[in-house]
Amino acid sequence: MSGRTVAEAWVRRFHPSPDHAWRLACFAHAGGAASAFHQLSARLGPAAEALCLQYPGRHDRHAEPFLTEVRLMADQAHEALRAWRGPDERPLALFGHSMGAIVAFEVALRMEAEGLPAAHLFVSGRRAPSTHRDERVHLRDDNGLVKEILALGGTEPEVLADASVRKLILPVVRNDYTAIETYHCPSVALLDRTPVTALVGESDPKATLDEVGAWADHTADDFGLRVFGGGHFYLADRAAEVATAVTEALSVGRAAPVEALSAGRAVL
Repeated sequence: MSGRTVAEAWVRRFHPSPDHAWRLACFAHAGGAASAFHQLSARLGPAAEALCLQYPGRHDRHAEPFLTEVRLMADQAHEALRAWRGPDERPLALFGHSMGAIVAFEVALRMEAEGLPAAHLFVSGRRAPSTHRDERVHLRDDNGLVKEILALGGTEPEVLADASVRKLILPVVRNDYTAIETYHCPSVALLDRTPVTALVGESDPKATLDEVGAWADHTADDFGLRVFGGGHFYLADRAAEVATAVTEALSVGRAAPVEALSAGRAVL
């Protein structure tokens, strides 16, 4: 980490907001980085300040070894976020997309265990931990991995057509797919004091509404579900609506939204 603290290594603040009411720690998808939340970070201000988590092994942390297990990611991210959870700090909520939703969930479990629960957990584009699919994308060859990436959208085909780019991207994606596809969570894993809002694109091939709705089984607090137009990476086109959903939920202190958004319907 070149002399940096754990917090400095992990957290990127693209839009510092001194007048924010909340902080939102954001966890990226498999193969993703902190920059995946740059647009959402801009949309959240000034109500909430985004703390975008940078996993090891990518971008400015490319020289660091990958973390090969979700729980290892959660352990280190949890440690990094301690710097933002002091008694004088603003409430901290968590937002994770795809693999990041599971990392955020594991961090939320650790925060509750320490007696400092997250203000809210937002899980996006990911089925609940208690659901199961026999997914083995991490075992495919490079061509198979590229096929998976293109099928989900979010990456232009011409980017992956460049051999030098593939050489940089594919090891990161394979590592993260290995981490998430080998993750197992007991169905009884439960948050006691953390409201959960699940968000999903209505045509997401990686998460059906039933699978996403099963997140309700992982919190004893409030649960809400928001469905947006789009697929697995709906967030790229819906950052403004997602920012509204997040700030609404934080402002009322519960998952169930006060009213449906015009571009994203609420399922309560």
